[in-house]
Amino acid sequence: MDLSRFSLVFLNFLWLGIVLAGRDFYKILGVSKGASLHEIKKAYRRLAKELHPDKNQEDPDASRKFQDLGAAYEVLSDEDKRKKYDRCGEDCLQKDGMMDGGMDPFASFFGDFGFHFGGGEQRNEVPRGADLIMDIDVTLEDLYTGNFIEITRNKPVMKPTHGTRKCNCRQEMITKSLGPGRFQMMQQTVCDECPNVKLVNEEKTLELEVEPGMVDGQETKFTAEGEPHMDGDPGDLILKIKTQPHPVFERRGDDLYTNVTVTLQDALVGFTMEIQHLDGHMVSISRDKITWPGARIRKKGEGMPNYENNNLHGTLFITFDIEFPKQELTAEDKEIIKRILNQSSNNKIYNGLRGH
Repeated sequence: MDLSRFSLVFLNFLWLGIVLAGRDFYKILGVSKGASLHEIKKAYRRLAKELHPDKNQEDPDASRKFQDLGAAYEVLSDEDKRKKYDRCGEDCLQKDGMMDGGMDPFASFFGDFGFHFGGGEQRNEVPRGADLIMDIDVTLEDLYTGNFIEITRNKPVMKPTHGTRKCNCRQEMITKSLGPGRFQMMQQTVCDECPNVKLVNEEKTLELEVEPGMVDGQETKFTAEGEPHMDGDPGDLILKIKTQPHPVFERRGDDLYTNVTVTLQDALVGFTMEIQHLDGHMVSISRDKITWPGARIRKKGEGMPNYENNNLHGTLFITFDIEFPKQELTAEDKEIIKRILNQSSNNKIYNGLRGH
């Protein structure tokens, strides 16, 4: 067999192997085989925004691409499915009935990201249940690095039950004859007879993505996860970001503030230290000059990531407090300190609140 013929046969076998293996879910999501669950979720949410059919109405393959994306997330976000997929590909999952197909985990778990189905605005007269608006406590660490938070929702769901009920009640005008040549128009309530339903509590897991740089009050909407309506559509669930107090840092916009207490000795002779940041990396601080109480230094680029552009970070402001020794000094120690500092006792009295 000559080399060109061998190459052709090899390529045919390679192509056949790809077909048998099914779709490359890692390639579809744009992640490596060793990607963490957090990386997979983040990639899916980002691509779902880009590839959603409502945003790509001119692309004839938009629906297929979005379905491929949903299938990739369905498999790689599930530990058992991912292991089987890594071992023998998509074909094995389908043979074992492990793929739901056609699922939209974005809508199911991650909330609404702003697309409105059906084109222009339409006034929908169908009654709706109430929207639920709730604060969700998140840590400063979550807001710095980003995270996915699972929320368990006990949701009332309508289930069929025995009997019928009156629903879709409305007011209609009817004409009633009062005799020869006499008519009267009047309003009456008309209701349809529908199968009866009851509300049953069901537990559902929702997933809120906390994106780096999000701020207090920022909202994520989960469509149709609010209060149900017996004769209409359920309302929405709206979760609002609320930052938990942090023991080390305080956030103001994209900037972070913290305080450091150093000894009087370090304040006078200088020091080098490290502060552990929100994602675990260390921020080095070095002073070779005298540090006075209230002195402040800035570390540019060590603040919070900007929500619109995560490559931009605010500033970390560090304010110093001085810890004075508590032990008594001997007369000899006092004389040594006086000689070193060489300061006169020219104490000043002034209004320290002036200008504040």
